[in-house]
Amino acid sequence: MTPTATAPAVIRPLAAAHLRDALTAAANRDPAASLAALMNIDPDSWQAIQHRTAQMGTSVLDLLAHAARTGGTP
Repeated sequence: MTPTATAPAVIRPLAAAHLRDALTAAANRDPAASLAALMNIDPDSWQAIQHRTAQMGTSVLDLLAHAARTGGTP
């Protein structure tokens, strides 16, 4: 029996907007708003976000810390 291939996880547009809001709030040093934005991300998108950040060798926590440290500038 051949294993079935699963489709790559999808980050829904609203979840991407929530992630952007979380990173913006972290850059503005507003951890409560950052957490609130992250809490609005649906579970499937959250898994996809974690998977994609892991592929890039980082994590959501690292991205938030970087935004807070740099104020959102590269």
